[in-house]
Amino acid sequence: MTDGLPETMHCVEIAGKGGPDTLRLVSRPCPRPGEGQVLIRVAAAGVNRPDVLQREGRYPPPPGASDLPGLEVAGTIVALGPDTGSLALGETVCALLSGGGYAEYAVAEAGLCLPVPPGLTLVQAAALPETLFTVWHNVFERGRLQAGETLLIHGGSSGIGTTAIQMARHFGARVFVTAGSAEKCRACEALGAERAVNYREEVYEEVLRPLTDGRGVDVILDMVGRDYVGRDVGLMAEDGRRVSIAFLNGSKVSFDMMRVMLKRLVLTGSTLRNRPVAVKAHIAAALRDRVWPELAQGRLAPPVHAVFGLDEAPEAHRMMEASTHIGKIVLAVQKTDASEPAGI
Repeated sequence: MTDGLPETMHCVEIAGKGGPDTLRLVSRPCPRPGEGQVLIRVAAAGVNRPDVLQREGRYPPPPGASDLPGLEVAGTIVALGPDTGSLALGETVCALLSGGGYAEYAVAEAGLCLPVPPGLTLVQAAALPETLFTVWHNVFERGRLQAGETLLIHGGSSGIGTTAIQMARHFGARVFVTAGSAEKCRACEALGAERAVNYREEVYEEVLRPLTDGRGVDVILDMVGRDYVGRDVGLMAEDGRRVSIAFLNGSKVSFDMMRVMLKRLVLTGSTLRNRPVAVKAHIAAALRDRVWPELAQGRLAPPVHAVFGLDEAPEAHRMMEASTHIGKIVLAVQKTDASEPAGI
């Protein structure tokens, strides 16, 4: 059903490869959902590091995806394509996208929509999908983190990091993080990290090795790359797993593979945006089963650091690049809707 939809919408497009000022507010035709898709009237959209990379020309959208930035939204379903299952018009959802979130309306795959947890605002809900999909898949599926094990998160104060701290602690792991200031370290420890290491002042391997009685850490989630890879290999416990999800300092590395063999280590990584819908729908189902009940009970919550308007997308990107935030950055697209509790 697409009756009553506007012909055009406001959205933020990338005018050309470059800095935050290449983001501009424009008017475009309002999209329509296809088979297995819904159209969401977007109340809020999450801002993520991949959006910055796309703006810089380093992370293009996959074939068939919207060229607009934005990988997660929350809002109200206003149109249904064929074969969308039990989703209904008027339902408030949050959804993982392959692009198109910086807009008043966005098309989402039905299998990647999840209900807004009770009591959360749509701003908070918009901070969930990209982060939770990423953490669940990389920490708990690829990294196979188990209760009683240790997890080290590089970039602990990021949206991914603050969520991973809470989830790992909730499921029974010990958590260590690295972060770039005393304020960020305090925030990570307040969320449940046992020890946050200020990498500007301390050598994280020297701090953390004694805290594990010399055995090292079981799982590492890394967004930094470069020399951290070799350093992490030295810190990892036998049969440890290391998962790369970004390379803020560069992806080219050099280290001694003998340590990997002797300790039977697993070095892996993933991207999510270009994976098949079926794969991402599998992650969505796991989140609905294992994580959504915890959100509904208030045992997990997305820390939102700042909220900008849609027309303030350049300012949101400047904050992301300056790395002054602790938690998530969100665009309030429909400002009235975005601040209201949903899912009750």
